[in-house]
Amino acid sequence: MSSGRILVAQGGGPTAVINQSLVGVVLEARRFQAVTRVYGARHGVRGIVDEDFLDLTQETSHNLELVAGTPSSALGSTRDKPDLAYCQEIFRVLRAHEIEHFFYIGGNDSSDTVRIVAEQAQAAGYPLRAIHIPKTIDNDLVGNDHTPGYPSAARFVAQAFAGANLDNAALPGIYVGVVMGRHAGFLTAASALGKKFADDGPHLIYLPERTFDIDAFLRDVKATHERLGRCVVAVSEGIHDASGTPMVVKLAQQVEHDAHGNVQLSGTGALADLLCEEIKSKLKIKRVRGDTFGYLQRSFVGCVSDVDAREAREVGEKAVQFAMWGEPQGLGSGSVAIQRTGFYSADYALLPLDAVAGKTRTMEDHFIADSGTDITDAFRLYLRPLLGTGMPDAYRLRGVPVPRIGG
Repeated sequence: MSSGRILVAQGGGPTAVINQSLVGVVLEARRFQAVTRVYGARHGVRGIVDEDFLDLTQETSHNLELVAGTPSSALGSTRDKPDLAYCQEIFRVLRAHEIEHFFYIGGNDSSDTVRIVAEQAQAAGYPLRAIHIPKTIDNDLVGNDHTPGYPSAARFVAQAFAGANLDNAALPGIYVGVVMGRHAGFLTAASALGKKFADDGPHLIYLPERTFDIDAFLRDVKATHERLGRCVVAVSEGIHDASGTPMVVKLAQQVEHDAHGNVQLSGTGALADLLCEEIKSKLKIKRVRGDTFGYLQRSFVGCVSDVDAREAREVGEKAVQFAMWGEPQGLGSGSVAIQRTGFYSADYALLPLDAVAGKTRTMEDHFIADSGTDITDAFRLYLRPLLGTGMPDAYRLRGVPVPRIGG
């Protein structure tokens, strides 16, 4: 006899809409008579191992809706990257609590965790359905047209660069904005969606899908500055040289590393400072400013795409439906994916976990201009409907000059 208990958790970096997926799971699960309890693990997989659970069955629907509209991870998150032994501990706890449905909202590492846990359950003959629910502002999950969290972060980036461009036009100089994205440039590319006029910035966009050459960068900046009297630059934190070495490592005297041994890209403003210093010292341009968007991109209040919020809710709902009713391909466990249909609508599928886990999507070539410093109209058409309604516009004076009459 089934226990009727399910568990949901959130992992990795928070987003503006990850709680929509959480609430989608809880409210949809509570519609099923067979579900007796909906548990939430605090701080992701670490909360499972520590048996730090909340009973979400007792939350009111009204409060859940308020939480759904709030950015960041309501259950807390974790950067733990479980290995096989860790996943065995996760399964041990799930089995002890007789949890038969496990939903994990997260990105690449989270999908791999779900895969290993599902494999452990299958090997033990335990009836567990493990469903990965997609989330990442990097938009780098394979099998997805796009990933919940990305459109809202992209909306923020587009609007932030529109503002930076206005500032730069008022007080001309060089502006460098560094955007998240270790391997995929989708978020940095979103900076172009804030442009309205032909001479608006960003004038140069540098993505990790292309090799970064510091000398070519300086030539591009100089040429743009000479042509327009100013230059706005969007740079992905993951830009690297021909050998694959991150530019922050190549330019910096000291670099930080995270818990997994990766070069720390997001928690420091080093890359922006280093690029600005190169421009000042090599091009002798005085007014040079740099920003690192950092965590601002992830959970910014008041900058949520309504399309993103809706789809984040629906992937949570579909995860429960796939788990409870099964899926046409007969998958017991899997990863929910968003698939684009028409212009614009979305459908949902359940993919095999091994088709998603441990894989990274990067920007397709047809989204990147031949120059390597801009994006194409194909990318604009791809992203624009995801940004949602009410995107602000920036206008300018028509600039009709008054004839001079002085001597």
